[in-house]
Amino acid sequence: MPQNLNDALAYSERWLDIIKRTEVPEELGKEIITESQYNFAEHFNKGWLEYRKSVTEAGDWAATEWTGSGAIFKDVLGREYIDCLGGYGMMDHGWSHPDVVSAVQAQLMRTPMPSQELIDPLRGVLARLMAEITPGDIKYSFFCASGTEAIEGAIKLAKMYTKKTGFIVAVKAFHGKTMGSLSMMGKADYRQPPGTLYGGPVYHVPFGDAEAVERQLDICKKVGIEIAACLFEPIQGEAGAIVPPDDFWPRIRQATKDYGVLLIADEVQTGLGRTGKLWGVEHWNVVPDILAVAKSLGGGVMPVSAFCSTEEIWQCMMYPNPFIHTTTTGGGALACSAAIAAINVILRDKLWEQAAAKGDYFIPKLKALASQYPQIYESITGKGLLIGQHLHDPEVGYKVAAGLFKRGVLVAGTLTSAHTIRIEPPLVITYEQLDEVLNRLSDTLAEVSKTL
Repeated sequence: MPQNLNDALAYSERWLDIIKRTEVPEELGKEIITESQYNFAEHFNKGWLEYRKSVTEAGDWAATEWTGSGAIFKDVLGREYIDCLGGYGMMDHGWSHPDVVSAVQAQLMRTPMPSQELIDPLRGVLARLMAEITPGDIKYSFFCASGTEAIEGAIKLAKMYTKKTGFIVAVKAFHGKTMGSLSMMGKADYRQPPGTLYGGPVYHVPFGDAEAVERQLDICKKVGIEIAACLFEPIQGEAGAIVPPDDFWPRIRQATKDYGVLLIADEVQTGLGRTGKLWGVEHWNVVPDILAVAKSLGGGVMPVSAFCSTEEIWQCMMYPNPFIHTTTTGGGALACSAAIAAINVILRDKLWEQAAAKGDYFIPKLKALASQYPQIYESITGKGLLIGQHLHDPEVGYKVAAGLFKRGVLVAGTLTSAHTIRIEPPLVITYEQLDEVLNRLSDTLAEVSKTL
């Protein structure tokens, strides 16, 4: 073999040995940290590494995550952190939930992927479960691997069913970064660099402003622009856990019906318990026409997502061509086994109720703490365990995030709000851990305030 292939073979064998280890000696751990930094800088994304450097530094060695359980994870040197990021909503079940891991292990020993030609049972089981737990008369699901794929499918489904091209979405919305989903993005910084995106008209309106949606629908009807769907997050995640007024969802549901337009709920981050309800739209008793879900659907173990809709709308996915939308790897057996186990845990442990109770406990305490630092905080928003800390100055927010990490708490900013730090822990986080987060945040704020 050419030398570079021999090198690749040896390198892969080295890392397979590391992967299979149950313990990592300190010196090897330091090697892994140094090597990981090099690999990210030279072969993945140097800017990504530089952006996170001051947050992830801990002493002389940058934190390189290695293992975790519940709301606690450890880096490769064994240092512990309270996870208040939760993989951006992926880790609702916590790190390495044993019931989800065991289901995937069992399926892995049977067959990791289906043939795609025969009927694989787990895809059907998961589709049936989704029909049973989703709002209203949603009945059919298509499975893929990521949130943006689910949104792409929802957009495509809406266009095929309505035979219309326009969409109404929200300012500061986040729906993904593939080309169709990116067209719906509510921040131009991400839309502009790739140039021309989706070809149909896309109108951005202020989130939570039902009158603006109604007005846009009316304008489009009067000038002959056909709108396929309105696409909104129940609660905006990347914008900083922005909760709309209580009349927003009921009014846009009625308006979409009045104008013959579909309503798509982007439950990628809010779905499956995060906000204190199984689905975010349930806070307002609204049933969408199409629903997209991802992140926690895989239980924090496997990547899996779905877009779901009613039998009526799904006809265009089945006839005349049942292969109008396909994927080779999406909805594979490992992903479906993880999702089945994840749903079982959510229902058995009523994780949405845990999120509601813990949010009711934590948010008032967080607001009380923030009120002591009006020079730092603008507001606290959110529902359940989807929480946004809104700060006056993004640089101060950066210091708060870095100060928390120095004290063993992982948080992060958001992609569409530079002034926001999210708190989005696993739903299984304990009350004692929440109290400890408040203690460490209090120490951080005291330190940061001295620099202002």
